[in-house]
Amino acid sequence: MYVQCGVTPIAFVAVLLVISVFAGVLGSLVGLGGGIVVVPVLTLVFHIDIRLAIGASIVSVIATSSGAAATYVKERMTNLRAGMFLEIATTTGAVSGAYLTTVVPTRALFVLFGVVLSYSAFAVYHKRHATAVLTTSSDRIANYFDLHGSYYDEAEHQEIAYKVTGTKVGLAMMYVAGMVSALLGIGSGALKVPAMDLAMHLPMKVSTATSNFMIGVTAAASAGFYFARGQIDPIIAAPVAIGVLGGAMFGARLLGRITNTAVRIIFVGVLVVVAVEMLQRGVL
Repeated sequence: MYVQCGVTPIAFVAVLLVISVFAGVLGSLVGLGGGIVVVPVLTLVFHIDIRLAIGASIVSVIATSSGAAATYVKERMTNLRAGMFLEIATTTGAVSGAYLTTVVPTRALFVLFGVVLSYSAFAVYHKRHATAVLTTSSDRIANYFDLHGSYYDEAEHQEIAYKVTGTKVGLAMMYVAGMVSALLGIGSGALKVPAMDLAMHLPMKVSTATSNFMIGVTAAASAGFYFARGQIDPIIAAPVAIGVLGGAMFGARLLGRITNTAVRIIFVGVLVVVAVEMLQRGVL
């Protein structure tokens, strides 16, 4: 494996460790997990089998969530009620996606997902300067389950209370996110964050923090299957887990110090890269 890459095992581990630190920082900031960086690097640069790369991606997502989620929960940036409520739809969607894997053409899904992400990137970018949060909500579901919350914004130096709305649209988008994740074998954070930010009007920081919490729950549920299939190689997964965990802890501290606008711009940049990759997979 390492001979094909032209590097020694020690050099491979060292390079992968450094890359994983960057993946952890980026993943914790935008709520997508470290797999968005880890998988392309393993497959395109090191020519690792895609199944082993996805297995390492699952580990990186768990590491990102473990490193960032604890900090976000402690700082009350994660909306636990909303996260667990929406996770029901995501899990249901994942089951549906697993059933449809042999029915729906994969190429068509890549193209469709790429188009959806492109629109999400445009919508999030268009909202980049929006700082106002909802102070009232007529959403019956949000009010019944008390999904509203507040957090202290270090960048703004103030406590920000927000209301949640659009729960039905958010649930529908979460269902699609789970289904796409199961169908394409990718993280669903790319749709979870826009669902919470655009449809449910959660602050961007809260959206990414809650997404970090949710993707960890989803990844932990599927990690056992990858391990049982022998698709988690310790030589690959170990440096990924260590690097991503360290990077995620740093990224979690960084998120509180930057503005919601900056988070949106970073997220849009990552989303554009993912959208282009999805469209290339579907067309080429």
